[in-house]
Amino acid sequence: MLTAQKLEKIIELEDNLRSQYQAQLDEKTAEIERHIAKHEEQQEVIAKQLAQLTSQSAEASANKRLEQRNRELHNRCENLTLEIDTQKKRIKELQKSLAEARAEVKTLKQYDPAAMKKNLDANKKKLAERTAANALMQKTLNKTKSENAEFQARIKELEARLAELEPAEAEEETEAAAA
Repeated sequence: MLTAQKLEKIIELEDNLRSQYQAQLDEKTAEIERHIAKHEEQQEVIAKQLAQLTSQSAEASANKRLEQRNRELHNRCENLTLEIDTQKKRIKELQKSLAEARAEVKTLKQYDPAAMKKNLDANKKKLAERTAANALMQKTLNKTKSENAEFQARIKELEARLAELEPAEAEEETEAAAA
């Protein structure tokens, strides 16, 4: 029985303690449950944040790759721009040299050997024709000069004869008028 009494005293003591500390125990239990709930919420928040960080780190690495690619493309664009400027300068130089070459070809075409030979042959033919015509005209001129000289001599002869005949006619007329 001693043990039953002790057991009763222990139960009574437990009931006293429980009645005394039950409010505190309930508060602490509620507080523990709140902390557990808060802890679970924080775990959920942490899980969400971890997921966000993971996605953001993936996005960040994607962004870093994109930024790197943008830098590379920008550098490539600048290099291409410089190359385009160089090519434009080269094109201008080539256009100048092409214009010079065209001018040179034009001057060389002016002295085209085949055309010049053809012109030379045509000019020789014209010269031969003109030389023949000139020789014919020279003969005609000489003949005309000699005929002219003959006609001049004949005119002088006829004038001399006319001069002889006129005084004789004038005498005949004066004689006929006197008679």
